[in-house]
Amino acid sequence: MLSEERNSFRPKDLHLLKGVSDQVAVAVANILADEKIEQQLKEINGYKEKLEEEKLYLQQEISSVYTYTDIIGAGPEMQRVFHMLSQVSFAQSTVLILGETGTGKELIARAIHNASPRKSKLMVKVNCAALPANLIESELFGHERGSFTGAVERRIGKFELANHGTLFLDEIGEMPLDLQVKLLRAIQEKEIERIGGKSTIKTDVRIIAATNRNLQKEVAEGRFRSDLFYRLNVFPIVLPPLRDRKEDISLLAAHFMERFARSAGRKNVRLSSTAMKQLTAYNWPGNVRELEHVLERSILLTQGNVIREINLSSQPKSDHKVQPEEDYTRTFEEMERDYILGVLNKCKGKVFGPGGAAEILGMHVSTLNHRIKKLGIRKEQTYYIRKP
Repeated sequence: MLSEERNSFRPKDLHLLKGVSDQVAVAVANILADEKIEQQLKEINGYKEKLEEEKLYLQQEISSVYTYTDIIGAGPEMQRVFHMLSQVSFAQSTVLILGETGTGKELIARAIHNASPRKSKLMVKVNCAALPANLIESELFGHERGSFTGAVERRIGKFELANHGTLFLDEIGEMPLDLQVKLLRAIQEKEIERIGGKSTIKTDVRIIAATNRNLQKEVAEGRFRSDLFYRLNVFPIVLPPLRDRKEDISLLAAHFMERFARSAGRKNVRLSSTAMKQLTAYNWPGNVRELEHVLERSILLTQGNVIREINLSSQPKSDHKVQPEEDYTRTFEEMERDYILGVLNKCKGKVFGPGGAAEILGMHVSTLNHRIKKLGIRKEQTYYIRKP
């Protein structure tokens, strides 16, 4: 109520208006306070929800906690890996861990996280191969209540759970193509959107990815996005297979035997020299994980304190050889020389006539002799060798 003239309101009217205004002011203050309290309760519930998710996640992970001491290796291959860990752990860079199954990719990821400035926060693991394709998006980004059939409550995703921490994407090569686009956006923009949500959520997450696939080959064959590959391949770490670091087998065996003997209530369990020779002669297609399981089984099956023989009967034979990769660094002349040498030695030095090298190679004798001379091949007794 307003009047531009003096003394327009009688004292009793002013008293009434003041009483009304005081009541209105109290009502408005209560409304504002209720709104503020409602907003604070919403924030508190959000923090409570996140803490409950963290508690559940930690309870699931507590039985598989690893430390840096679980990474064992004294050979040159693992020393190179340790050097790379020391270079990248304190940075914020994305890391791509490559290696065959069973080489310890999760151990390396945990070592990077535990040595990083984010070690006080969570390292959240997502196994992209273990989840159905229709659930990976919800697992990563979360969902709102009622956003799809079965979404009876709101759930935060692994990106939110790992905020200010580390997100470990295991078996990244198994992720469907349509989700690779959303993952790329989340990494680049540092924001996500829950399924059924209407607003974006800012996140601060360090990404560590791992796979046993050849991602460059997957990109070439159209099964993995090239832009996501280049975004993940900032700092690649290639883990060597166990067959290439056999000097570490004895150290790994001692570590696993001590652990399993203690859990089985056994003392002073050791390997005989014969058993150790079996371990070092075997090819270990399953790598460190296979060695771990073989030793656990051997301890359980052994009656005394000495493991005299390792049971590898259910595994591939120890003389199994891994097919070597083609060497594309050799020149055409080097490959031609090796091929002609192989044919000459198979023919026991016979150049012409039936069954001779010229006949097998489909070349004229004079042409073959010219190539032998030019490629530096000479005859020694009945076999051909390369000139020094």
